[in-house]
Amino acid sequence: MDSLAGLLNSPRAQGAFMMRAVLDPPWSIRIQDRAPLSVVAQARGESWVVYEGQEPVRVGEGEVAVMRGPDPYVFASAPDVEAQAVIHPGGHCETPDGGHLEEEMSLGVRTWGTNPDGAAMMLVGSYEHTGEVGARLLKALPRLLVLRADDWRCPLLPYLSEEMAKDDPGQELILDRLLDLLTVAALRAWFGRPEAEAPAWYRAQSDPVVGRALKLLHHNPAHSWTVADLAAQTGVSRAALARRFAELVGEPPMSYLTGWRLALAADLLREPEATVGSVARKVGYGTPFALSTAFKRAHGVSPKDHQLAAVG
Repeated sequence: MDSLAGLLNSPRAQGAFMMRAVLDPPWSIRIQDRAPLSVVAQARGESWVVYEGQEPVRVGEGEVAVMRGPDPYVFASAPDVEAQAVIHPGGHCETPDGGHLEEEMSLGVRTWGTNPDGAAMMLVGSYEHTGEVGARLLKALPRLLVLRADDWRCPLLPYLSEEMAKDDPGQELILDRLLDLLTVAALRAWFGRPEAEAPAWYRAQSDPVVGRALKLLHHNPAHSWTVADLAAQTGVSRAALARRFAELVGEPPMSYLTGWRLALAADLLREPEATVGSVARKVGYGTPFALSTAFKRAHGVSPKDHQLAAVG
């Protein structure tokens, strides 16, 4: 597993909020759902994204906007249109004065708006939870990024629009995986651009030596790695690997491995059947006590308390 895969391995969509919004101008929707990560694909027409205190940003047909939460923002047909609807956590929709809108603006399965043939159609997907592994990459994202149609074309949009309107068995699972695919593709395209200012550990993946070492650590965190082992696997001396890794990633190999293991542990502890012992073995700690000690030092709570908070 590489670092980009780690992003979607932790907030891996499970019953994510998915909706087609189809609207005729003038329209304006305030989003304050506090979702850690949302993706909006402009399937038809155009819209504007407005954050308080920032210049409005246009999103054209075929373009994809990615929003990193939890700050509220407005999607509108024009920057100066007053909000007519407010989206709360869980997709709950109200008028600005608190009136209910879900039934009034329902246009069918996962479709909401004013007109099924409206001038603007947006495909909206929101992750409601993000694990610790994804947090590394999310911190590197701007609050808003837009992938322009001239720079990046996404063949998923027509298929995603079609699937959103279906109510077949297993449909939620299909949509979750399509959202994951769209998000990974969008972020990979974004981090490949110079203006993205990708973090050091992400850029280091392209280095033939350090990139190989990172893949080894990501793929098998349970292995009892040493710098000497990594050096042997990457074909350089121990000193050369340690120096090059620290220069490109920003921390020594074993320090990075510890952070990766504890991030994975935080995610694995969210699974219903997980125990501290089983998680310890999966991430390379010999005993539950060893994991508990390291986990509490890094996160300030014990693995058990973290698990109870995650499921509660």
